[in-house]
Amino acid sequence: MAATVSFKVPSPHGPRSVTVDYARVGSGEPLLLLHGIGHHRQAWDPVVDILATERDVIAVDLPGFGASPGLPDGLSYDLATTTAVFGALCEELELDRPHVAGNSLGGLLALELGREKLVRSVTALSPAGFWSEAERRYAFSVLLTMRGIAQRMPLPLVERLSRSAAGRTALTSTIYARPGRRSPEAVVAETLALVNATGFADTLRAGGSVRFTDDIPGIPVTVAWGSKDRLLLRRQGVRAKQIIPKARLVRLPGCGHCPMNDDPALVARVILDGSR
Repeated sequence: MAATVSFKVPSPHGPRSVTVDYARVGSGEPLLLLHGIGHHRQAWDPVVDILATERDVIAVDLPGFGASPGLPDGLSYDLATTTAVFGALCEELELDRPHVAGNSLGGLLALELGREKLVRSVTALSPAGFWSEAERRYAFSVLLTMRGIAQRMPLPLVERLSRSAAGRTALTSTIYARPGRRSPEAVVAETLALVNATGFADTLRAGGSVRFTDDIPGIPVTVAWGSKDRLLLRRQGVRAKQIIPKARLVRLPGCGHCPMNDDPALVARVILDGSR
């Protein structure tokens, strides 16, 4: 069920109201799902029904992405502020230290929530923040190029391309290893989500200096990486394991940067195993 919630977040100029769109389904221990930059909560659709058999699943549109409006004046898109936003969201929804799974930017946010002890387990799929400077510049360049192309493409062209496997490959092969599996409707919707992401530029700008350098003791952490990730190269998973020595490092064979689409059964199993 889709819903919208508003709540207060502290800022240097007093509390600010933040509004977030989310969908909730299933029963069991709560599981928060966080998508990557330029995407939306529907990125999780391939795995939600599987996860919902064992978890109370809450898939969220990050502020400034999907159906969630951008952050109000006084709040920046930096890691500390976004972490505070999700801490306040959990309080508002009465989620007592949920499990959290995130992809890309969402994976970085999930790890930060774990570092702050706001969640009971973390599963990070190709998380940002373990890059070298050259790898970060490469990833940001690809993301900016993807958005620029999407912004220049007329909607009828996007719709036409999405109707064929070759067209879906042209539109989404940067993030999916198996783009033909994505439905035409989903490809159109996520292309529009990339075009209309009001938080994109500020989030990217805030991420320029981000590195995740802290261990996360005391809670289970899983880091999973697609073997065909073309955006954040899989060697970054080795760095994540070095920084978080007790993390479970999982290889996702044949999966790209957003593995939920490429192998839903495997990704769902990794998330459920990591949250047990």
